[in-house]
Amino acid sequence: MHLDQNVSDTLAVVGVVVAVLALLLAVAAWARLRRLRRDYSVLQGEGEAGSFVEAVARKTAEVEALRREVGSLGSRLERTRADVADAIRHVAVVRFDAFGDMGGRMSFAVALLDDAGDGLVVTSINGRSETRTYAKGVKAGVSDATLSPEEEQAVGHAMKGAAR
Repeated sequence: MHLDQNVSDTLAVVGVVVAVLALLLAVAAWARLRRLRRDYSVLQGEGEAGSFVEAVARKTAEVEALRREVGSLGSRLERTRADVADAIRHVAVVRFDAFGDMGGRMSFAVALLDDAGDGLVVTSINGRSETRTYAKGVKAGVSDATLSPEEEQAVGHAMKGAAR
């Protein structure tokens, strides 16, 4: 019987150890469940704000709307750039004395060009008793009509502005 007493004692100790381990596991599981419930309640949200998942869904929809708007703005920007490239944006003026007996550089040549170098040159030659004004077309920085040195200088200055 003595052997049976040792087996009984060993089984009792093993049973107590298993019970303590089971109790520790139960306490750990209960603490983890409590943390999960707290985290879940944060995700569910309370009041007008709604749940975290709903908030993420709203923000995702807002981001998608913003992406569509940015895409639309990008295409509008390209159209605007094309329109601006065709606008007369490069202007240069060269003043000069057309006649040796007059001072003050009252005559001028002005070049009005777009980004491609297309536009016109307007020249005004001022004399003592009369003023004459001429306009010549320019395509890609070159005119079909013969340009005076002052007109060529004005076109050259305007083309430097177009190259920037």
